[in-house]
Formats: sequence, C-alpha cells, structure tokens
Amino acid sequence: MSVSAKNIPAPDLVPVRRALISVSDKTGIVDFARALAAREVALASTGGTAALLAQNEVGVTDVSQLTGFPEVMDGRVKTLHPVVHGGLLAIRDDPEHRAAMDAHAIKPIDLVVINLYPFEDVRFGGGDYATTVENIDIGGPAMLRAAAKNHAYVAVVTDPADYARVLAALEENNGALPYRLRQELAAKAYARTAAYDAAISQWFAGTLSIAEPEWRAFGGRLAQVMRYGENPHQQAGFYTTGEKRPGVATVRQVQGKQLSYNNINDTDAAFELVSEFDPRKSAAVAIIKHANPCGVAEGGSLAEAYRKALACDPVSAFGGIVALNRPLDAEAAEEIAKIFTEVIIAPDAAEDAVAVIATKKNLRLLLAGSVADPRQPGLSAKTVAGGLLVQTRDNGVIDDLELKVVTKRTPSEQEMADLKFAFRIAKHVKSNAIVYAKELATVGIGAGQMSRVDSARIAARKAQDAATAAGGGEPLTKGSVVASDAFFPFADGLLSAIEAGATAVIQPGGSMRDDEVIKAADEHGIAMVFTGMRHFRH
Repeated sequence: MSVSAKNIPAPDLVPVRRALISVSDKTGIVDFARALAAREVALASTGGTAALLAQNEVGVTDVSQLTGFPEVMDGRVKTLHPVVHGGLLAIRDDPEHRAAMDAHAIKPIDLVVINLYPFEDVRFGGGDYATTVENIDIGGPAMLRAAAKNHAYVAVVTDPADYARVLAALEENNGALPYRLRQELAAKAYARTAAYDAAISQWFAGTLSIAEPEWRAFGGRLAQVMRYGENPHQQAGFYTTGEKRPGVATVRQVQGKQLSYNNINDTDAAFELVSEFDPRKSAAVAIIKHANPCGVAEGGSLAEAYRKALACDPVSAFGGIVALNRPLDAEAAEEIAKIFTEVIIAPDAAEDAVAVIATKKNLRLLLAGSVADPRQPGLSAKTVAGGLLVQTRDNGVIDDLELKVVTKRTPSEQEMADLKFAFRIAKHVKSNAIVYAKELATVGIGAGQMSRVDSARIAARKAQDAATAAGGGEPLTKGSVVASDAFFPFADGLLSAIEAGATAVIQPGGSMRDDEVIKAADEHGIAMVFTGMRHFRH
C-alpha cells in the first residue's frame, strides 16, 4: 500500500521548544541537556536518563507524566504511546493533524535525542542468549525512525558527537534548527537503525546456524574518512562492525601518518597471516605487499624471523607491511627500520622498540593487543554488480586436518614441518598460489596467476633473483618443499616445482588426474601429502 504525499512544504527553520531525551550512552548528555534548558527548551525523559538529569539539577519531566501511563514490563514499554509518537509524527501545518493533536492533547516534540541499547557490545562481548535479546532496543529505534521520517518538523540526534553541532545551530538561528541539518540528522538516524538491525539479524543467523538467511544485512560505523580509495579518483571510508577480532579495526596507532585505504587492506592481510602462528611456539614475521606475502618466516626471535622473511624477496619488501605475532622488541625494530616500511603491526611493543621506530616519523606503528584466532568463525563479503557475495571466513587450520601421504616416499620430519608451514602461507596468497619453503621460511612465492604452472615458475624465478641479489649461488628452492593452494590439475605444475628443486609437496588433492600427479612424484622420488582442504583466495 502506498501513501500519498500532501505536498506541504517543509519550513526552513523550526524552533526547538520541546525535546525528548532517552540515551543509553550518557556521554555529554548532562551538559547538552543543561544547554537546552538554558534556552527554555522543555525536557522530557525516561527512567535512567531522567534520574541522571534530575540528580544534576536539570529540570525534566518523566515521560510517564506525559503519557499518563507508567513504565511497565521491566521498561520494555515506556515510550510506545500515541502521545509520544503523535508528537513526533504530526505534520504541524496539516489541519487534520493539528485537529487530532488538539483532540487528544498531543504536544509537538521538536527534538529527539536517543541512542540505543548497547546490543553490539553485548553481542561481541559474549553475552548469553537472554541478555543479548534483552539488549535489543525497541522504543529507541521506533522513535528515531518516527522523528527521522518527520524531519520536516523534528530534529533527531543519535550520536553524542552531534551535540555541539546542534547547539551551534541553535545559537546561530536564535533557537531554531535549519532544514538541511534536520535532513542530515535524519539520514544518520536511519543509517544507525539499519546498522543496528543488521547486527541483530547477523546475531540471530549465527546463533541459530542459519547459513544463508533469506535477507542478509551488513552495517558499520564510520571510523575514518580516507583521503581516497585504491586510486586518487576514488572516494572511500573505513567502517567498523563492532567485532572484537584483533586487527586493523581494533589497533592503537602509536605513531605515523593516517592509514590509507591500501594500507588498511594490506595490514589486515598481513596480520591475518601472521596470526596463523602461535606466539607461544615461535616468533613469526610476515611481510606483505599488495595483500600478498613477499616473505614469511618463523624463528627463535622476531629479528631472526624478519631476516629470514626479508631474504625471500628483499626487492618487493621495500615499502611493504610488516606483521609480527609477538610484541615488537628493539632488536627487531632496528632490523625493520633499515629499509623503507609503510606499517608495522604487532600485538604490543616494548618502550625501547617504540623509541627506535620513533626515529622514522612516517612509519606507522599499530598495536592490536593480541593476535587473532585463525579458527574463529565469521563472515566475509564482497560486492558484485547488483549484489553481495557472502561466505564464512576461511578458518581452516592445517593442524586440524588429517594429512595423507600418497607417495611411496614419506616426508622427513623437517620436510613435514616445512610443508605445514608452507600450506599456512598458501592460504593467504592470491590464487593460483605456489609457496616454496625451507627451514620454516618462504624462499619463493608465486601469486595470482591464471596458470598454476606460471605461479610455480614465477616463484622459482623470484627465488633465483633473491639468490643473485644476495651474491649468487643456487636459489633456495633447491631442497625446499612446495605448497599449492589447490590441486594440480596436471603433472606439469608439479614438474615445474621439481625442476626448481622441491623435494616434497603438499596440496589438497581431488583432481581427476591425481593418479597421474602421484605417479610423476614417485618417478622423481619426492614425497607428496594431501590435505583434503583447498584455500582459494581471490
């Protein structure tokens, strides 16, 4: 059913004489309410907010006095009343609406100040089912939506950050608010309720294990306006969802200039990769360029791991992102600072390490608090023309897989350790992915090629380039192992890896020609392990 408009023009300026305040986040609300009261704005409020204002000697009327009906059902019902919603929705210049207001003693509400129950905090904070449900706000979104719809006459504020802006507009316009501001506040209110409902729907889908709900919604809050997107002609913003996963959305930036769109994208890729390595077992470092690793290694210390990672591709590492799975120490900081680096992200940093990085004023240092859990479930989304592709996070971990040796030769203990290491990396390399590794360090990475054979060849060539840059000698792929993110459809990719010097290979298996590939491995005396899990990354 459609509703016809009455084509009543909205006034430019609307005086604010009555305001309704009901906030969960009470940051700055006392000062804001006091400033409104100083302008002789009549204030009405609900339970907790009304009590806080009264305690601070701000004159306020409880909403129950307006409605003539008390808060009931543990506060679930307090503002869902015609006196409230009539005051919000009435078209002031419509004679029929005015007559209805007069007949039912409904007074107009010119300003609504509401923020919502902290559902997102409770959801991501581990609240139980009943507690989470109880933090679904009903009256708040209803009032926000009503006020936003009637922005021709009502201003709606849902963010404490806007209090100063509203007070400035009241001062500038002799106690009135302009139409453009009311429009912008209305748009923000609808975005807020949309994100709020998206969080609720996502929680329900996850809690009830509904893999593909009929309707899927995502929402987030603007954390940063970017100078531009991937390229200077593109606009961009960084939005956070409230998820508490350690990473770029939760970091504390110690120093350095503002992160760019590409910085955030690459830093996320770097920290997700290095989080695959348990900091209790080893130090690990990942160097990322354009969302692909150009070097990853484990070591007895971060400095050792960094040197090993850098040796894989020192040319590409220039201007890259460095991620660590342990707190940054001074020794590692000094190593990293030797070449131009855009970002360092680590769980924490020692004071002397911070001092080292401080000598590089443009180097961003980000502290995430801890590493992320690679097994944690979640969702990832990608836009396509006219829609969204949504899938669960790739939280497969090599340690949880049942590995199967399919060749006559079984990998040695060192080969098996390197195979597992290489497969962890392949999960984070753009497909088609080939990763050569030796002694828990990458020695060649081939990424993003249309042919797996080309990935194998590129990785081997880059290993040769690194060897040449280091002063000559054989490339480190000699005697290495190799990981493939997906099966070898033909034996040619495997043969390229063998030609580069690989002695063992790990891959998902599952090709129609697995027997052919296994036969080729046996003919060349190399070991092959199947994981049963593919890690395509597009």
